[in-house]
Amino acid sequence: MKLSRIAQALGAELRPEGAEAEIAGVSSIGSATPETLVFAEDMQSFEAALRSRAAAVIVSAKLAPPASAKPLVLVRQPRLAFAQAARLLRPAQAGTGVHATAIVDPTAELGERVSIGPYVVIEAGAHIGEGTSIGAGTVIGAGASIGCNCRIDPRVVLYPGAALGDDLVVQAGAVLGSDGFGYVRDADSGEYLQFPQQGRLVIEDGVEVGANTTIDRGALEETRIERGVKIDNLVHLGHNVRVGHDVVIAAQTGVSGSSAIGAGAVVGGQVGIGDHATVGEQVILGSGSGVLTHKKVKGPGVVFWGRPARPLKQYLKELAALARLGRGGKDSPQE
Repeated sequence: MKLSRIAQALGAELRPEGAEAEIAGVSSIGSATPETLVFAEDMQSFEAALRSRAAAVIVSAKLAPPASAKPLVLVRQPRLAFAQAARLLRPAQAGTGVHATAIVDPTAELGERVSIGPYVVIEAGAHIGEGTSIGAGTVIGAGASIGCNCRIDPRVVLYPGAALGDDLVVQAGAVLGSDGFGYVRDADSGEYLQFPQQGRLVIEDGVEVGANTTIDRGALEETRIERGVKIDNLVHLGHNVRVGHDVVIAAQTGVSGSSAIGAGAVVGGQVGIGDHATVGEQVILGSGSGVLTHKKVKGPGVVFWGRPARPLKQYLKELAALARLGRGGKDSPQE
């Protein structure tokens, strides 16, 4: 792709105007070639980029000199523009059709340019949108739907009735729409009976789901993951959970049933969120934090840490106080 076309797609200024290098891909500065694009966020990396073999450099206007030995793509957020350029340069996936070993129910609907891998099972009434690829060994349940231009990796299980939007990435081993962990205890016998798990799971456009992550369907209503959410590997989201748009959730986090995470929140690794809890918009939950059942963690933009989670300043003060107590205690080790 021509550099000028990339700059135009990014809404960037190209210096010198009209530079027509042919760009084949993106790379790090160290592995750059005369056909790759690199980026720089500070003067040190910018100088290294100029010395590299790269065809051009994505950089902010603040760092760019009036003249340069290489073409420059001037943007406000170089790292973001670099990721956008990588997507532009990614080869379009050609549809390969249905593998001979796949089992596709005659009532399932397959869009154009789909790729159905080996040993895939697609049950009755399922819908697969145009340009979507389904990896080997995946099971798509009855009545489930997947939008256009999605990438479903091997061994994914999509339970019946689940609905996925467009432009999704679901990595290997994810389980979407399984029964939630909801039980009613018989006070007389002590036995547990499953509460009905008959709702559905809805995942909106642009969501990415990490490997071996599980998301339960709603009990009586729905679990909903809004647009643009990015979920790491080994995350569990319980029934009736609602995740607002553009939330990021890191690995090994567990969110209990009927909890809500507000738009733009950032949830660190190994966070635990109790049932019926609410995490406000743009809240940041540090790694290992715990939000108690029915607790409301209010934002926007507040950083919380600890178990139970509290504002970072408060948490650090408490740690300092504990350290002082420890140093003053009779049983504390001598330095």
